[in-house]
Amino acid sequence: MDNRELWELLGMDLEKHDEFLAPIPALATELFFNRPNRPAAMSYFDMVLADVHGIRVKELYEKKQKGAKIFASFCVYVPEEIIVATGSVNIGLCAGAQFPISTGERVLPRNLCPLIKSTMGFKLDRICPYFQVADWVIGETTCDGKKKAWEVLNQYIPTYVLELPHKKEARDYRLWEEVVLEFADFVEKETGVEITEENLQKSIEVINNKRKALKRLADLRKNKPSPIHGLDVLLINQLAFFDDPERFTGQVNQLCDELDERVNKKIGVAPADAPRILLTGTPQPLPAWKIHALIEKAGAVVVGEETCTGERYFRNLTEPAENKEDMLKNIAKRPLQINCACFTPNSGRIEDIVKMTENLQADAVIETNLQFCNPYAIESFSVSKEMEKREIPYLRLETDFSDEDQGQLLTRVEALLEIIRS
Repeated sequence: MDNRELWELLGMDLEKHDEFLAPIPALATELFFNRPNRPAAMSYFDMVLADVHGIRVKELYEKKQKGAKIFASFCVYVPEEIIVATGSVNIGLCAGAQFPISTGERVLPRNLCPLIKSTMGFKLDRICPYFQVADWVIGETTCDGKKKAWEVLNQYIPTYVLELPHKKEARDYRLWEEVVLEFADFVEKETGVEITEENLQKSIEVINNKRKALKRLADLRKNKPSPIHGLDVLLINQLAFFDDPERFTGQVNQLCDELDERVNKKIGVAPADAPRILLTGTPQPLPAWKIHALIEKAGAVVVGEETCTGERYFRNLTEPAENKEDMLKNIAKRPLQINCACFTPNSGRIEDIVKMTENLQADAVIETNLQFCNPYAIESFSVSKEMEKREIPYLRLETDFSDEDQGQLLTRVEALLEIIRS
């Protein structure tokens, strides 16, 4: 079965899908495939990107034919170990493009986060095969926009919502543990597969290994000169939500082996004195590459991301345990170590930014916020004050998924880099 046969079988709008995909090959070639001095091991991730709506979707469809369930999400608070334990698949969702936003605005307000509108538009337009192959969407209450959007999305695809507490006190940990246990019951019921000590222990190992590989990749970016472009790492982090976890882990470790050699030979993708940028703020879901591309086009190198498509996803591991009950408790405990702006107070995020700036030898912090993402927009006040106090150059950018503001954003980035170089 070729891709188009598969897409038609999944009920996709092929004409609209063709229109959406048309500019992607040229963009991917410009941003990734034709960039000089890239590690050879990036070829695997280039291959996945080149057929991102084909190879993996076909795998998922074949798994469904054998009885597996497909759960789709785009938040790091979804406990994927529980899904994987049942032999099911947890995948990310298309959410980072301007193309479907006008459709999303038919059912959602215009003054809403573009990530939410893009996600909704992808489903309504039937141009995201991951939506089409999924049995369930797993939502979460990380913001008011998502919380209410799930009610609308549930009319188009079954949507299960995890209630995330917005504080980190003892009662909040108890609430979240209860939510995770209920989710485990839900997954067992939907899949018809019992979660056991054996399959849960295996799934924890698989997902922890993926996080360890991504952490290894992140640690290699501490070196001067940087052995890999930040844009390439962003792509890898985005694909972490889509690819088979064990295969993906092997490919990331293979890349890291090559980067180890580059570090030893002092081979970098930019001069050793190129400005080093830490990015923080809202996530950048596939295919949102604009900010990284502009920063590195200006002559800097992105050396880290304090985002959900970065450090927040892989920094903490699920602690091992001897029995199923304790494993589930540890699965619940890990996500609450993530410092999303949905929490109050959230001083831990500022501490993370400072620590990453020091560890990665970053010269500046750029905070990028999606329009109408109020939690991050408001929290940027505290971030900027701390950066000022520590005399760390800081720039806040507000944007969406369109290309219209690229010139303005590039000018502001270049001005920051001039300050660093002066």
